Amino acid sequence: MPTPCFHLAFPVLDIERTRGFYVGLLGCREGRSAQDWIDFDFYGHQLSAHVLPEACGSAHAHDVDGDDVPVRHFGMVLEWDAWEALRGRLERERVPFLIRPHVRFQGEVGEQATLFVRDPSGNALEFKSFRDPARLFARG
Repeated sequence: MPTPCFHLAFPVLDIERTRGFYVGLLGCREGRSAQDWIDFDFYGHQLSAHVLPEACGSAHAHDVDGDDVPVRHFGMVLEWDAWEALRGRLERERVPFLIRPHVRFQGEVGEQATLFVRDPSGNALEFKSFRDPARLFARG
């Protein structure tokens, strides 16, 4: 049996800006769509963006290792080189960082590179990486 695919549906303000961010900037492949929703292949997982402006807005946040991390966010754990490439692309495109790229939990079991951005609808995305992928679920 193939590895299961994760599915996430989330609200957006409009289709075109959403398509530009996920396809144009992040490089996702576009799937099916209609006037008020669009699917993306997000690193092999299915994202479904639904136009619902009244559901968009900033999320509550709390402190994680000195960063004000939005509690509602999604993203991807990438290989280190892929994370570095994405970081570089976001910087070249002058995408504003919600949380600038850095290494969190330095010297601890959960040490990881992380960065946060918002899509055009305000949804927070985190991209992270572990030099040692076996530490993804490791406990101190």
